[in-house]
Amino acid sequence: MLSAPFSLRSGKARQTASFHQGLLTIVLPRSLTPLPSSRTARSPRTSSLPRALLPFLAALSLLLAAPPHAHADKDADRARAAVQSGEILPLTRILETVSAQYTGDVIGVKLDRDDGVWQYEVKLLLASGSVAKLEYDAKTATLLKAKGRDLDQARKKP
Repeated sequence: MLSAPFSLRSGKARQTASFHQGLLTIVLPRSLTPLPSSRTARSPRTSSLPRALLPFLAALSLLLAAPPHAHADKDADRARAAVQSGEILPLTRILETVSAQYTGDVIGVKLDRDDGVWQYEVKLLLASGSVAKLEYDAKTATLLKAKGRDLDQARKKP
């Protein structure tokens, strides 16, 4: 999780912003929020201060948005290296195993390393409309855990 709270001051006014999971959140004090549209007279200070901050906030959001991509690239490189070294099976092999064992559509796959053990977590959309969660050992394609409603009906007979 990337979090970078900051504060800006302009006289007595204070704005706060935070960046969390690719979303920049800006909280302006009530005195700086735009006036309702029913009012016609606007204070020059109230309407110009937030506009003056927009270029700064846009540049800041671009700076804060860069690190998650670098983190994702690092994870992809680690996974690729694990496949190439034979530490884990490629995703295609896991998907073949899933389709041989269950009916349904794969809607998500996650590769995790828990306590030194690589695991594929597969989310499967079943014909009933429910979602099942299947966990496979990434080295052997052994089913470790299966959770979900109607999962027994989706299991293929051997």
